[in-house]
Amino acid sequence: MPLVFVNLLQSTGTKGGIEVYARELYSTLASVDSEFEYVAYASSELAAKGAPWFPGKVIDSGISGENRLSWAFGELFSVAKAARRAGADLIHGPAMLGPLNPSVPVVISMHDLLYFTHPHLMQTKLFTEPVKWMERRAAAKAARLITISEVSAAAIRKHLRFPADRIDLIPLAGRTNTLGGGGGERERDLFISIGQRSPYKGFENVVRGWAEIPADRRPRLVITGSHGDDPLVPLVRELGLEDTVELKEWVSTEELTRLFDTATAIIDPTLAGGSSLPTLEAMNIGLPPVLADTPVLKEVGADAAVFYSAQDPADLARVVQELMAAPEQLAELSVRGRERAKQFSWERVARETLDSFRAALAQ
Repeated sequence: MPLVFVNLLQSTGTKGGIEVYARELYSTLASVDSEFEYVAYASSELAAKGAPWFPGKVIDSGISGENRLSWAFGELFSVAKAARRAGADLIHGPAMLGPLNPSVPVVISMHDLLYFTHPHLMQTKLFTEPVKWMERRAAAKAARLITISEVSAAAIRKHLRFPADRIDLIPLAGRTNTLGGGGGERERDLFISIGQRSPYKGFENVVRGWAEIPADRRPRLVITGSHGDDPLVPLVRELGLEDTVELKEWVSTEELTRLFDTATAIIDPTLAGGSSLPTLEAMNIGLPPVLADTPVLKEVGADAAVFYSAQDPADLARVVQELMAAPEQLAELSVRGRERAKQFSWERVARETLDSFRAALAQ
């Protein structure tokens, strides 16, 4: 039985979408696959917290996924050595990167190429060239790359010159058992938005859009997902929005479920990315998505979302006000979202990932 060595050095419990991807993928593989064995090479943080969702042995690497220097060194040099010691037949990197000198085939999940396509929107410009180098090296050593959207596949072909016939496009799915669907009554004046505060997430445009809505018609807005000092706080104060805009750090699953169950709509203002898990999860439960009109969000939301001009806060204000006055449109978006969500599932992600593993071993 082939052994897949899974590189989970980046997973620490604080990094959002890519961690959701790894957790959902491998918990689903546990129920659909009996062809492979799995062993995880975990960050010290993940090993301490435990990973009961992983369908195999978890090795504590002793490497911190929060320390960028030790993490980068581990990605380049430690993964391949540990894979050899474990007797691995294949290495999977769910989080963009891979080892410098692997002795077995490598499959990497390359979710996006933002350091190539949108370096001006990345939080720490100092990391741009090192990350680009690491991603180039990872692709150069990979047997196959998995990616999650047509937008990301095009970027991989353009910037990494990776052969198209070795790119496996496997769209994400929303979590179906952990968020929303509890049947709560939707409020008419509550909009939510979710994500960490990197510039490419576009949250400043949402806050500025709220200031464009007349105060007597302004709904409530909850933005979750900050770490530490929230850079949106000064802007909210400057614009006098403290009464209607609530900024939260990472919230519990229970609170997030309540927000999904009761919100009028969810806003994803992302200016660049590989997909949109919040949108997929919202469509699962019929929560209408309001999306920036970027190519990747159009790919995800299609006809189940309403779009606004990504860089125009006034246009977001217009869309929000129109939706609040059109309950029939909200109801239609809810129906369309549920229908569109049927195209995406973690079982599909798992089965197509297995196909990618098989193809890599055959190569």
